[in-house]
Amino acid sequence: MREDGTVTDNGRLVLAGAPIGQVDDASPRLRQALESADVIAAEDTRRLRRLAGELGAEIGGRVVSYYDGNEVSRAAELLQVLKEGGTVLVITDAGMPGVSDPGYRLTALAVEAGITVTSLPGPSAVTTALAVSGLPSDRFCFEGFPPRKPGERARRLAALAQEERTMVFFEAPHRLRAALAAMAEAFGADRRAVVCRELTKTYEEVRRGGLGELAEWAAGGVKGEVTVVVAGHVRESGPAAMEDLVDEVLRREETGVPRKQAIVDVAKSAGIPKRDLYDAVHRG
Repeated sequence: MREDGTVTDNGRLVLAGAPIGQVDDASPRLRQALESADVIAAEDTRRLRRLAGELGAEIGGRVVSYYDGNEVSRAAELLQVLKEGGTVLVITDAGMPGVSDPGYRLTALAVEAGITVTSLPGPSAVTTALAVSGLPSDRFCFEGFPPRKPGERARRLAALAQEERTMVFFEAPHRLRAALAAMAEAFGADRRAVVCRELTKTYEEVRRGGLGELAEWAAGGVKGEVTVVVAGHVRESGPAAMEDLVDEVLRREETGVPRKQAIVDVAKSAGIPKRDLYDAVHRG
């Protein structure tokens, strides 16, 4: 169904989440989808067949490769299958398609063509790492892989230095030390961070500390899949900053907001105790 409500006879695109470690994390729906799809577009066809075997699924449809190198050219072929009424299942080596993995381009084309797009939810290293990190998770952003080139990476991280949300990154193990050192330079060596390695697997490791400390630890060499969670920037609440907050309370009061409510709202947005702001307002 298109956004304007028009019903089409097109097929269905299914974005399937694959286990990031333990095969038992796969849902029964994944097994059923592997058996019923007309075409399965897999990041690695060998890994797909191994997963199907572990799940006891008998693949009945056609299997094609769908990875970074052929994503653009393969998308047109898969779109044609969808337009002819077929069901295409996209699955990556681990996690959700489209999240730093193939899937986005085909999804965008399918949406534009009015084809039904649905998801078969599964494990994701992004939310798994965020959950176990112990860092604030009410607001976060996913930044994918940092640029490989030092200059580009430094510029990207510098732009994130004032980001107040918790940040989640992917990184290759052989680039982890350099990435953590660059983060320590951009965010401060003491900024809290968590390195999650081999999540849900036998040798899972969750390492917590300041970015500088973690960069030193990574110098010893790290293996496996890595996800890095970094605490957001915390705004200082010194005298000058408090004056700005007082001004904001008074500005809101002038617009008709009761002073008590204005203090509560401004203190909450600034992440400071409302009593501190109340005292500052009344001292003025």
